[in-house]
Amino acid sequence: MFRFAANLSMMYADLDFISRFGCAARDGFRGVEYLFPYAYPKEQLAEALSKSKLKQVLHNLPAGDWDTGDRGIASNPDRAEEFKEGVDIAIEYALALDCQQLNCLVGKTPTNIPFTEAYDTAIDNLKFAARRLAEHKINLLIEPLNTYDIPGFFPNKSIQALDLIAAVAAQNVFMQYDVYHMQIMEGNLASTIEKHLRHILHIQIADFPGRHEPGTGEIRFDFLFQHLNKIGYQGWIGCEYHPLTETRHSFDWMPPGRF
Repeated sequence: MFRFAANLSMMYADLDFISRFGCAARDGFRGVEYLFPYAYPKEQLAEALSKSKLKQVLHNLPAGDWDTGDRGIASNPDRAEEFKEGVDIAIEYALALDCQQLNCLVGKTPTNIPFTEAYDTAIDNLKFAARRLAEHKINLLIEPLNTYDIPGFFPNKSIQALDLIAAVAAQNVFMQYDVYHMQIMEGNLASTIEKHLRHILHIQIADFPGRHEPGTGEIRFDFLFQHLNKIGYQGWIGCEYHPLTETRHSFDWMPPGRF
């Protein structure tokens, strides 16, 4: 049986953020994820989780100023101290929310420095994050994103994320595999997941095009779910999609016994 987590950054978007926890629980979810918790006191989020009996599955490290276009700062040598401060803040939230995995958006590669310098900076920052998170038994995830929605983002393919994981060489570093992003960049979803299953700790889903619920685009989720079951995927599956209708009416795609 799969463990689906509601992504509260995208689902229940007609409600204020804190109200989304209760709605996710009402609809049968036992876990939630979202982009960032930092706009809310960690005590308030912990109370919302407890009241709704939900597991905090995942959130991201601070990724710079999202509203002005930042999508991660790990590869920017001018912001290394900001990155390290963000790691400590993320750990505080993760401990308060009992969250065992944090995702790092490495970011758009700076255009004013050589790629090799940006790459080396990312490795140094990821090593720092991995060490700090390991002290608290928290896993660090690295997620490749597509360069059509986010031009200049790195990593943008599975092999690039795996190269970063190998370079960091820490036992608590894994890949977050987002089906939507990887369908755009490389396709071949089922065999890629199977080949690299030991490195994949978390999967996120949305259909393409549109980033809506499964069944609205070209991806064969019925086959993909059967395949994930066949190869023994044990992690959470984050529902990171924009529902075409009210969120509570967007679950027809889910397998029987979905939770």
